[in-house]
Amino acid sequence: MTATGIQIAMLPYVERGAIDYASLDYNPDEPEPMPDAMEQEFVVQEILGIMHSRFTGFKTRPDVFLSSNTILCHDPTNLNVRRQPDIYLAFGVDQAAIRRRKLYLPWEAGKPPDLALEVGSESTGSEDTIVKPRVYAAIGISEYWRFDPSGGDHHGEPMSGWVLRHGEYQPVELTTEPDGILKGYSDLMGLYLCWDEGWPRFYDPAAETYLENWRQERASFEATLADREARIRELEDKLRRRR
Repeated sequence: MTATGIQIAMLPYVERGAIDYASLDYNPDEPEPMPDAMEQEFVVQEILGIMHSRFTGFKTRPDVFLSSNTILCHDPTNLNVRRQPDIYLAFGVDQAAIRRRKLYLPWEAGKPPDLALEVGSESTGSEDTIVKPRVYAAIGISEYWRFDPSGGDHHGEPMSGWVLRHGEYQPVELTTEPDGILKGYSDLMGLYLCWDEGWPRFYDPAAETYLENWRQERASFEATLADREARIRELEDKLRRRR
């Protein structure tokens, strides 16, 4: 399922042989921390929370992969050639199989991620603007977004979006609301990503409202799940007593 609710088939995951984890020059179980975690952490967590609420059902959807700062490999002959996007998202893939392999391998998952998003910081700004567009375009990531909480100190602008067309990224048109909120529409997500005085927000044009309160949604989801599991245990106990 994509962001617009259209059902698409989940691609089969095809393993291309065993991974020699000992040969890697990194530990996929402990990816390198964000270089400026204090500067990026809260923004990344907010974006992840909203995207998990919207797209993955808090990781219960089998066909949507969403991750942060984990390993994306892009050379099947050398798994040390890699990136760690701040956030990346893929629809129509076997997310459980990807996680079992500990690496996102596009040639096994059946496709590259659909979207990557980088949060600007002092030590990553130039790489986000110069290196990663070239790499992500070569990988085939359809949308690339940059979000700079500082307002442009790291990326040169508060926010930007790019869509891959014919192998090259083309800019997404941004608009500024009368209240100063900067918006850019993502076709993949069916939402506007917004920059609001350095804070990320998402606007749903179909509902004509901003997405909010993902923490409350998660708490409600977890409570419902706990009630369901308790009910199942109760029914199982009744069945055992009848035997």
